[in-house]
Amino acid sequence: MKNKKILARMKRKRRVRSRIRGTPERPRLNVYRSPKHIYAQAIVDTTGQTVASASTLSPELKGMLRYTGNIEAAQKVGELIAKKCLEKGIQKVVFDRGGYLYHGRVKALAEAARAGGLIF
Repeated sequence: MKNKKILARMKRKRRVRSRIRGTPERPRLNVYRSPKHIYAQAIVDTTGQTVASASTLSPELKGMLRYTGNIEAAQKVGELIAKKCLEKGIQKVVFDRGGYLYHGRVKALAEAARAGGLIF
């Protein structure tokens, strides 16, 4: 059962990634979630460079969060990635949900990043 779920997610991820590309003007905001943590990074696909990254393991958030696998933690990561992108002069991004449904933690991260000033 678990392998079927993973394979289905990878299939959705490939389908989405065939249409989405990160450029220097508009990097791709990629999201990965595990049962315990959530990660976000802004990637320029033309050079393969990660411009900014944030996760529940980031030093800025490590002591603040009681539990790292919930919606509250995802919102904090969204705020942090927005702050880091704006510091680097990036306002517009392309959101890549990584094959996950736009629901729960992924949605919370995206909405917090929008509230933090990112446009997508």
